[in-house]
Amino acid sequence: MRYRLTFIAGVALGYVLGTRAGRERYEQLRKGAQRLSENPAVRNAAESAAQGGRDFAGKAYHSVSEKVGDRVPASVSGRVRSLRERSGHNGHGAGDDWGTTNT
Repeated sequence: MRYRLTFIAGVALGYVLGTRAGRERYEQLRKGAQRLSENPAVRNAAESAAQGGRDFAGKAYHSVSEKVGDRVPASVSGRVRSLRERSGHNGHGAGDDWGTTNT
């Protein structure tokens, strides 16, 4: 799926850059993309995917930390802890960089 989306984005970018229709067609495509991104169904799907990713990452983090346990050097665990605190991803319902919430 990732490769398909990358291909579609590349085709769209190539079309926009290579088109002879000019600014009018570019504005038409831009408005269509903006309408799509503002669509509530698309926004809900994006938020659901982001939430699923956060859930999966949390489960993976706990699974790995249980298996690794105390074998991680203190410098590494301290670095991870400081990065999580600095980015605000401490699992307390804070929003992420994409404007979605952890609800």
